[in-house]
Amino acid sequence: MGKKIALTFDDGPSTVTTPKVLEKLKKYDIVASFFLIADNINDESEKIVKECIAHGCEICNHAKTHSHMQTFTADEVREEIEYTDRAIEKITGYKPRFFRPPYIDVSQTMYDTINLPFICGIHGEDWEDSILAKERAEMILSQACDGSIILMHDFTDNDETVKALDIVIPELLAQGYEFVNISDLFKDGGVEPTVHSGIVYSNIHDTEPREPLC
Repeated sequence: MGKKIALTFDDGPSTVTTPKVLEKLKKYDIVASFFLIADNINDESEKIVKECIAHGCEICNHAKTHSHMQTFTADEVREEIEYTDRAIEKITGYKPRFFRPPYIDVSQTMYDTINLPFICGIHGEDWEDSILAKERAEMILSQACDGSIILMHDFTDNDETVKALDIVIPELLAQGYEFVNISDLFKDGGVEPTVHSGIVYSNIHDTEPREPLC
């Protein structure tokens, strides 16, 4: 099998930026996985989520409120996850299979409570306004390898990331990568992602736990 990589986006759905991202995915005929904040889901943004699903994209859990969850009790953690699971399942017909912690902040309580694999990713610091498309793309490309998960953001007005896609995607395609959803990245790589292990995957072959903040 050839080299595979997963492109992922956090903090949507955005009625402004997510359609622009989807347009790039269609342009290059690839798929991506979207980690949704439940509080961003409404009647209008739900429409773009359905368009992403129709294109073959995977929808994942990025919590309800995008809070620093490492301070949360087990009950508060469950509410963030289960509320988002329900909101996504209502649209997709299935519960999300992966969770990305907001800010990649983790705690032992989160590891013990959340019954989903934790996902991080290689990134180009695309939450920083001062970092422009070319630099974002270069940072990602310098880290990319077989089995990598790319972390980007489709929050409103993140246009530099949309521009960066026109650098990252064609370059990785030229290098022989196939873009797949996260579920397929693990499946095709013969890896069963773990839960309650403390591993926060940036590559499907990661095996070292991430130390909890508390």
